[in-house]
Amino acid sequence: MEHTLLYYGKKLKWFLCGVALAMTASSMKAQVTVEATIDSLQLLIGEQTKIKLQVSMDAGQNLRFPLLKDTLVRGVEVLDVAKPDTQLLNENKRWLVSQEYTVASFDSALYYLPPFQVMVDNQMYQSKALALKVYSVPVDTLHPDQFFGPKTIHEVPLTWDDLAPMVYSILSLLVLGILTAFLIIRYRDNKPIIRIIRIEPKLPPHLAAMKKIETIKANNNYRKEEPKQYYTDLTDVIRTYIKERFGFNAMEMTSAEIISRLQEEKDRESVNDLKELFTTADLVKFAKHSPLINENDMNLVTAIDFINQTKIEETSDKKEEPKEIKVEEKRSKRGRIVLLCSIAVAGVAAVTALYLAIRHIINLFF
Repeated sequence: MEHTLLYYGKKLKWFLCGVALAMTASSMKAQVTVEATIDSLQLLIGEQTKIKLQVSMDAGQNLRFPLLKDTLVRGVEVLDVAKPDTQLLNENKRWLVSQEYTVASFDSALYYLPPFQVMVDNQMYQSKALALKVYSVPVDTLHPDQFFGPKTIHEVPLTWDDLAPMVYSILSLLVLGILTAFLIIRYRDNKPIIRIIRIEPKLPPHLAAMKKIETIKANNNYRKEEPKQYYTDLTDVIRTYIKERFGFNAMEMTSAEIISRLQEEKDRESVNDLKELFTTADLVKFAKHSPLINENDMNLVTAIDFINQTKIEETSDKKEEPKEIKVEEKRSKRGRIVLLCSIAVAGVAAVTALYLAIRHIINLFF
């Protein structure tokens, strides 16, 4: 009895193992699926439709799509085969590979499209079959003698959007043509450049000095807050006046040298006040002396008095009027090169505008 139970137990064990292997094989075989779909099941003659073939398989498997020629079946032509497209699924564990076929038919009939066969790891898989119904163009059989001839030609009115490119091209051509012609004439004439220069007569020394002193006098804060700069400017005006009035270079001389030289040409009393001005200026500039406001005003009056006492009045006959002179300059080599480059650029632009104008005219009227 025990031997019989052991015998049937082994048989049951082998049976269960066989069932497990069969289920495993069927599950492995189910890992590859092939599906074919068509966009439209009904077409008119000459219309196109697409057939999409999709293969779902494990990643890394080798896939070969069917090699279709010009016809899928007799009467159904293959017009285009798209490149395969791969989608990654389940974190790149599964692949969904798709390929599209564009087909058309020129005969009305009901077509049976056989299953598409693909090879995955040298094993064949196939999709389900498809059907395609192709209809002929409907004809009015009740009135076979009525034919509709060609329609008459209707002229489309021109709008500004149509004319604008042509108008702008012609205007640009005119402007650029005139500019190019002008530059060429200028280059060929090689005329010198004429400049008009206005020469103003030089002011007498005392008037130039008084003009600068008036500027210094007009700035009150200047005398109060910046005494060093104030005395520097004031003494520079006096030095410039002395240089132009008496003819020696007071700008390069010390204050003592200027006073000594003036005393040789003027009386000592007229120079003593100027000496005090230079002494105060030296103390402010070099010894950081802070003069009073009244002292600053007094030194300004001293400078004005010195100029008035030593100035030389000019007669009305000697006053010069402003003059305008014409200066002719030859055009330089660099100027000629710039002119040539300008002619080239304007000429190319004019030719381009001419081409665009002719092109727009042809497109609109021919």
